[in-house]
Amino acid sequence: MRVGLLTGGGDVPGLNAAIRAVVKRGEGRHGHSIVGFRNGWRGLADGDVMQLGRQHIRNVLATGGTLLGTARYHPHSDDGGMDAVLSTLEAERIEALIVVGGDGTLHAASKVAEAGIRIVAIPKTIDNDVWGTDRSIGFDTAVTIATEAVDRIHTTAESHNRVMLVEVMGRTAGWIAATAGIAGGAEVVLAPEQPFDIDKIVKFLKHRHRAHASFSIIVVAEGAVPAEGTSMQYETQLGRFGEIVAGSISERLKVEIADRTGFDTRVTVLGHIQRGGSPTAADRILGSRFGVAAIDAVTRGETGMMTALRGDEIVLVPLSEIAGKVKHVPTELLDVAQTLA
Repeated sequence: MRVGLLTGGGDVPGLNAAIRAVVKRGEGRHGHSIVGFRNGWRGLADGDVMQLGRQHIRNVLATGGTLLGTARYHPHSDDGGMDAVLSTLEAERIEALIVVGGDGTLHAASKVAEAGIRIVAIPKTIDNDVWGTDRSIGFDTAVTIATEAVDRIHTTAESHNRVMLVEVMGRTAGWIAATAGIAGGAEVVLAPEQPFDIDKIVKFLKHRHRAHASFSIIVVAEGAVPAEGTSMQYETQLGRFGEIVAGSISERLKVEIADRTGFDTRVTVLGHIQRGGSPTAADRILGSRFGVAAIDAVTRGETGMMTALRGDEIVLVPLSEIAGKVKHVPTELLDVAQTLA
């Protein structure tokens, strides 16, 4: 069988582990031929292909990013995109397709599956917001990087008696903020799921600095917003492609906190650092397990499915069940983050 493989959306550490697993399992166990498409759905639409063999996947486990490249392109949203994808699949004699991506890429996968193409998807996103799976590839590495950053910020914050804002990614879900905030011992965690009240934050900081500390760490998700009816007015700043402008919320909070408290307040925006570097062991293992599960599912004739982690078990869930859904941080986890402040 000729099996296509692509990685779409933002890169994350652990993608190469998934690619490696698909190739090794596909060739070695099942005798398949694995065809990679460069730069996600864009490469599939353009017919940009590369044969994937064992020689391409040596020593890739420790490498971040994706050896196939990636792009933010969705064929169902582009005039002629779906026709181009179907044409390439026919020309390359692709019998099944494995797609690794986040919500946008997986939504495109469900549309291609509806067109009659056999598809199995693998979830990846540092935001961990793909519905139906406990974890996505890349999340563990991002949290590890963010936690280390918070750890390092502590010493300089304490040395200079500052309030330090650490902005992490998380447009609509605050998984990185909540988990890194807990692990790093942040005093305040601001997530999209719980709009904040700047007056309560200021009151807390003044009490903390007056009573028992001379510094504070605040972890802010990029999608955090003030609650309606509170004293801080703010509209999320978006870029040309609808992405949140990095640093916009934390820079605004810096001004608000400094003006209202008089405390020296600084900002660190982690941005794409959270995506880079070597994947953690957890992401290498998860990527490998998802890759094996995906190629096994394709071999069995499964289609329209996504690999998912449920507890300690890898299962398959229908793509139709996750379309348009976001997995938000549970209230319990956010409560832990605030309780331990």
